[in-house]
Amino acid sequence: MEKEAQDEVLKRNLELKTYIEEYLVTEYNTSINSRNSYRYDLLNFARYFKQNIIYLKKEDIQEYLRKEINKKAKTKAHHLTSINNFYKYLVEHNIIKINPCENIKMPKLEKKLPVYLTEEEVDKLLDIKTSTAYDLRNKAMLELLYASGIRITELCDLVMSNLYLNDNTIKVMGKGSKERIVPINDYAKKAMQDYIAHGREKLLGAKDSEYVFISSRHTKITRQAFFKFLKQLCEDKGIKKNISPHVLRHSFATHLLNNGADLRIVQELLGHSDISTTQIYTHITNEKLEKEYENHPLLKKEKP
Repeated sequence: MEKEAQDEVLKRNLELKTYIEEYLVTEYNTSINSRNSYRYDLLNFARYFKQNIIYLKKEDIQEYLRKEINKKAKTKAHHLTSINNFYKYLVEHNIIKINPCENIKMPKLEKKLPVYLTEEEVDKLLDIKTSTAYDLRNKAMLELLYASGIRITELCDLVMSNLYLNDNTIKVMGKGSKERIVPINDYAKKAMQDYIAHGREKLLGAKDSEYVFISSRHTKITRQAFFKFLKQLCEDKGIKKNISPHVLRHSFATHLLNNGADLRIVQELLGHSDISTTQIYTHITNEKLEKEYENHPLLKKEKP
């Protein structure tokens, strides 16, 4: 009986993996990182239960979220979204009749304003020496991130054929495999030209690559490697904020809005499919306006 039970588990897992892979390919036209995240959530969910997860009830899923995902509301919400969308897929393809997640309430998420750098902090961050090939690459990556607001994955995946530096534009592949043309400023253009002319070939060595930004291993630079460099640079510059490559994206959007850019334009530049995602930056600009208003000379006058 024990061997039969093991065989059944293996068979069930194989069937579930097939369903999960089909679901991710057909339903999630997203980045590889996103698909890996959903895959991890679902396989972890499947391993928790002895019975086939296709036949689970609402209470089973609530128990899993309560016992296994005993973390922040954001993490629970992410897991519930992964599980709920998978069951929706099973219903739509007539594999099950009812989605057991249907009446499970999503955890309430605390809305946090994104961390961003001031314009002075950005100036400090971008003021780096360019005496080596690595310096030229790092300077170009920093300038491009801030000038364009692209995601770190989009930056690392950037290829030479998608650079249109004479036109001050680049083409990036965003979420959902959506391409978009993004303008860049003259500072980023100059940093890119310097890196390509004097740094990239040195980093490549005898190898060849379609990717723009090259690592010490002569291959495409990783997000982790750039994050490590950025963290060290902030420490060296005395910037105390919890920094990440995404903070430069936040800074790009915030500074544009602070200087009068239209929200729809910022949405398009960031590659957001829904403007509500972009609207988080208006909270920052509103907060800034309120602080500036509090410093208005008329408010500082003593009341008669």
